[in-house]
Amino acid sequence: MVLGELAMELRQLHYFVTLAEELHFGRAAAREHVVPSALSQQIQRLERELGVVLVERNTHHVRLTRPGSVLLAQARGVLGGVERAVIAAQRADASAAVARVAIGDASLDSMPQVLRHVQHNNPELVIHRIEASVPDQYRMLQEVRLDIGVGRATHAPAGVASEVFRYDALGVLLAETHRLARADSVAVTRLAGELLLFAEPAHAPEFNDFVLRMCADAGFRPRRFHGSVQSVRAAAELVGQQRCVLLVPRSCDLLMRGIRWLPLVDPMVRYPWSLLWRNGDDSGPTRAVLDGARALSRKLGWLCADSETVLEMASGGTAVGCHER
Repeated sequence: MVLGELAMELRQLHYFVTLAEELHFGRAAAREHVVPSALSQQIQRLERELGVVLVERNTHHVRLTRPGSVLLAQARGVLGGVERAVIAAQRADASAAVARVAIGDASLDSMPQVLRHVQHNNPELVIHRIEASVPDQYRMLQEVRLDIGVGRATHAPAGVASEVFRYDALGVLLAETHRLARADSVAVTRLAGELLLFAEPAHAPEFNDFVLRMCADAGFRPRRFHGSVQSVRAAAELVGQQRCVLLVPRSCDLLMRGIRWLPLVDPMVRYPWSLLWRNGDDSGPTRAVLDGARALSRKLGWLCADSETVLEMASGGTAVGCHER
């Protein structure tokens, strides 16, 4: 079969790469915002087009075949090349400067606030907002599919620069009828008897590590809720049913009936948000977003937290502004 005979679509390659990264049709479909059956159909069409089996499927696992592993390496290169070609063409037109920026979970408002500020001061800049986990952002940065990421930077790979721009008060989401919801705050040690919902390890390892360290410093090992979700909103549904509690920063802009957010105290804990970008990327769009985030951070005092507790090691990124660590 020669290339001219293939009817393969870039979308099919993209779905295949996502499935290869997740090795789970449900999670891959959620990332692509499609139903699992639609993603499965596209993978099957790709296999028929190529004349090879790319994934082994059964009720217990999804595994790449040898042809699938070979295709994965090449497909990432193809998709990265297409993305770079599109961005290069857009940036060739001075009136179409483009920035691809991750916002993390859709319920978090730090990057949306930054991007509104950036857009106000750079109305000509085209900003593509991307919802992606921190591990996915690292891959996208390395593959030049993303310009700016956001998250705790302790797991940042070589080649990714970071800078703390916000220390965000950490709190707990509770059902209004929960016994702890009667107060105005929750001491960290009061979480010892609660079922905590953690993020999937592959989705937010940096946040899970932060929570585990906080609990260890308070002298207890948390009780884990046995289950997982794909978003903060989905997690809040479980909280509302009083099946668990959820730790989220204050920047979580989530309003749901029957749910309360209370700050953690004794000690107060602040989560460090960092900007993430490729080392050496000095392009205009990247500079515009970085400069805009720094300016908004100074204006809103995001780094001027009180001195109680910022639970973070120096490796979490360089902080700028009035609260350097």
